[in-house]
Amino acid sequence: MTRAASYALQLLSAGAAKGVVQALAASFEREAGATLASTFDAAGAIRDRFLGGAPCDVVILPAAMLDALGAQGRIEPASIAPLGDVPTGIAVPSGEPAPSVAGVDGLREVLSRASALYCPDIERSTAGVHFVGVLKKLGIHERAATKLRPYANGATAMAAMAKAEPVGRSGAVGCTQVTEILYTPGVTLVAALPDEVALTTTYSAAVSRGAGDVALARRFASLLTGEATRALRRAGGFE
Repeated sequence: MTRAASYALQLLSAGAAKGVVQALAASFEREAGATLASTFDAAGAIRDRFLGGAPCDVVILPAAMLDALGAQGRIEPASIAPLGDVPTGIAVPSGEPAPSVAGVDGLREVLSRASALYCPDIERSTAGVHFVGVLKKLGIHERAATKLRPYANGATAMAAMAKAEPVGRSGAVGCTQVTEILYTPGVTLVAALPDEVALTTTYSAAVSRGAGDVALARRFASLLTGEATRALRRAGGFE
């Protein structure tokens, strides 16, 4: 089904891809003669919106979630294409000295000393769920639980950390997808999580079976995942 050029393309996306989508939005709208209506949130929340019937032409989620949606007949399986891999990282408010998180011992010390731990939703966000698992693996979850500051998604968590305390007195540490750290003003990426507790997530885009303009949806999905935007994705934190 193809609609008029004024069509508003509905995008549902995990927050990890927000920076790339925003960087492409203006040029795509200009060239396609369409508008882009984007919703970003934690991966689990986006999946629930999609399954709940929210309008959607293109959806961006972790690859495993899209594979499941393809098996259910909710997306076009042949349209699934990867944007790239995104590591989960540690951040601090900009202006704060970067702590050493080399190895699990260094990470344990940094997280134990932190005044607050900012992260995305610990039940529906890929990075948030993993971060709780990291705290448990390091043996500090029980004493760190009161310092957790979970927010709906990683970008919101990082923005909150940036505004929480004056620089130099914060002591706060954040953990979320590297892409969300890089596109959020006021926070600085320290490093990806050490190998022993690392998490790298492959994000992919796909066209919804319910797309209102299939041709336009395929065009945008191809732009997101194609060779022409590889450098942009890499600069935004995709590997």
